[in-house]
Amino acid sequence: MIGGKLVSNNLTSKTPVELGYRMPAEWEKHEAIWLSWPHDPLTFPDCVEKVEATYVKIIKEIHVSERVNLFIRDHCMKERIMRMLQEANVDFTKLTCFLFDYADVWFRDYGPTFVINNYQQKLAMVNWIFNCWGDKYDDLLKDKDIPQVINKVLQLPCFKPQIVMEGGSIDVNGKGTLLTTEQCLLNLNRNPSLSQGDIEKYLKNHLGVTHFIWLKNGICGDDTDGHVDDLARFVNPTTIVCAYEDDSSSQNFAALKGNYEILKEATDQDGNKIDIVKLPMPDNVGEEDMLPASYTNFYIGNTKVLMPTFNHKNDDIALTVLQKLFPDRKVIGIDCTDLVNGYGTIHCISQQQPSIE
Repeated sequence: MIGGKLVSNNLTSKTPVELGYRMPAEWEKHEAIWLSWPHDPLTFPDCVEKVEATYVKIIKEIHVSERVNLFIRDHCMKERIMRMLQEANVDFTKLTCFLFDYADVWFRDYGPTFVINNYQQKLAMVNWIFNCWGDKYDDLLKDKDIPQVINKVLQLPCFKPQIVMEGGSIDVNGKGTLLTTEQCLLNLNRNPSLSQGDIEKYLKNHLGVTHFIWLKNGICGDDTDGHVDDLARFVNPTTIVCAYEDDSSSQNFAALKGNYEILKEATDQDGNKIDIVKLPMPDNVGEEDMLPASYTNFYIGNTKVLMPTFNHKNDDIALTVLQKLFPDRKVIGIDCTDLVNGYGTIHCISQQQPSIE
């Protein structure tokens, strides 16, 4: 059903866009950030406790201006986490915990995509199918239930397009343009029966977009098949920051150069050229296998932008570039040298819930 006109909770056959919903840009005001606490030594070998310390830093920085909704597996884990957050002076009135036996932390991909109706001041959610990045990790399939767990509490209109999609594979400017990659959305391990046009129609109907920019391939070490949040991100309606590698001997050089050339020719939903700003890469992060470390995996909060750092010489350069692009927010570097061992960083573990005020 290409139109995807299945909506639970409000008994209508209309699509989100027909009802006036759209996916807002990440810099638009948030009500909350959603996270799941790290616990799995298979995801974070020999560094779970270090990744927990990274989460404490993330929560401490972001909870100042938006609520933190945190998934925790059980009461024993909750007691220990509360002690850690208390020691970091986290304000518990800005924290809500949800108990559920989830598998892993990649909330951006298995969580819902929130959409808003500005005219009626309503929030809704889109519940995509999560198949563990092309059936790569069957032991993580329980995380596909997270949107339903959330909605038992929030009781929102819930649109179910019945296609495979992950939040890290798309980025929007809130005005009608969506950024994605062919490597991911056109991969046969997602929706083999759908054409590019079919997928675009689903995205138009459920996110309120009208224009698409298709990049090609992702960075080395990315087991998501080229998620765009490791490649390029909108930082305002007319500007994209783009990961770029100057070293021609790097494994990422060709792919990132190709994506940059596409972006230089791209236009927005109104046919206007987009400003493209290069962001350096922290190349060769990882001792044996190259890890998918990228500065574009930042989270745009209400008052702060949290950017991953990797104890690399380009950390400060990337922080300076982003700070110029976000003059009304403080850009904070978060050491993700341990977190990236799970093949993702700050944007991958988070999902914003927009405000309807």
